Amino acid sequence: MSRSLVRRAGARAALRLGAALVASFLGMSASAATPTYAIVHAEAHTIAKGTVEDATLVIRDGRIVAIGKGLAVPAGAEVIDAKGRPVTPGLFDALGALGVVEVELEDSTVDTGNTDARYSAAFAVADGFNPRSPKIAITRIEGVTRALVAPVVAGGEGVVPVIAGQAATIHLGLGDALLLDASAALVVDYGEAGKADAGGTRGAALLQLREALEDARDWARNRAAFDAGSRRAYARNRLDLEALQPVLRRELPVIVRVNRASDIRTTLAFAKAQDLRLVIAGGAEAWSVADELARAGVPVIVDALQNLPAAFESLGATLANAGRLQRAGVKVAFATEDVANPRNIKQLAGNAVANGMDRDAALAALTRVPAEIYGMAGYGTLEVGMDADVVVWSGDPLEVTTYADAVFIKGAPVPMTSRQTQLRDRYRDLGKPPWPPAYRH
Repeated sequence: MSRSLVRRAGARAALRLGAALVASFLGMSASAATPTYAIVHAEAHTIAKGTVEDATLVIRDGRIVAIGKGLAVPAGAEVIDAKGRPVTPGLFDALGALGVVEVELEDSTVDTGNTDARYSAAFAVADGFNPRSPKIAITRIEGVTRALVAPVVAGGEGVVPVIAGQAATIHLGLGDALLLDASAALVVDYGEAGKADAGGTRGAALLQLREALEDARDWARNRAAFDAGSRRAYARNRLDLEALQPVLRRELPVIVRVNRASDIRTTLAFAKAQDLRLVIAGGAEAWSVADELARAGVPVIVDALQNLPAAFESLGATLANAGRLQRAGVKVAFATEDVANPRNIKQLAGNAVANGMDRDAALAALTRVPAEIYGMAGYGTLEVGMDADVVVWSGDPLEVTTYADAVFIKGAPVPMTSRQTQLRDRYRDLGKPPWPPAYRH
């Protein structure tokens, strides 16, 4: 199948044009204003209730309104014949930098890290998010429909080195209104990265984080006195102290980037003492403390291809990490943290399955689990009432050579074009009309 299902003609016409061309390619019938879509003959991986063969999935008003075998197609629905191919929820990049990094070595295009000593917890990466980043279209046509955009610790004199700031969740649909939650999680660095600017020790890094949390608790109890100037000074400013309140109320998860087994144990103990909603990211040696993570109910975001001892804190890295965690009862999600290719997360899942992870659990790690981590109700499974982020695949979605034939985000088919496909088509046949070999906007 051609991957160029749609060519956009204009912003206002994008949804209608995209639907019409996807329809003509996949055998849809024409439909009017607010269309209903019916994906038929699908191998539906519901994530919630197993796989339904020869399923019909009906989408209307941005949601899944019916799914099952032998369902009647609603009158006037635009029909997509999946021809027995897999259909899944849209994939979720659980930790990345979409829209805040264009060229890593060009500082003017990087908005992930703050070096201003005045702000740490209050720094929101969402304020620098660019919904028109070309990487968003490149990623969504590979089946990724949601993502967490996370800050990183940039260092700097006086900056609390362990607190990177607030991460945001986005969807990857059309238009500029892609931001879902500007404050979806607090991101913290520990281990080797966390200690680097904190006096050179892990203990100092943890003390700085503890001080920030305890100051935030004290500020909440004595805010009136603080505002009146009759309370002691705090290590963090008012905006940081205010930003930490949802963390202390357990409304906001705390993502801690940490790899070494002993550091993970220390993080678990610290989170329990501080009553935090902890999420481990990285977790190269998490498999060796899997039972403790399972007992604590702490999910782990992993790169399933991390198997080399790139640092002393990851000497125990292994391709079997995700599978061992899953078998121990730990919730696992996937993320590459690759600013250029978050679309490769499905390859992480495929490699995790090849190294012992249950296949259904791997699909859940791409969809439902990250939605649960970030409290995103209504997303991550193919069920009635859920957001219609749906992908029709050319084959097994965990195979490297598989691609997305059609992608729906919030119930709308998206054009299967990106800057990359446009360049491919533009320069496929050099020197042939109608275009000369020159840049075309």
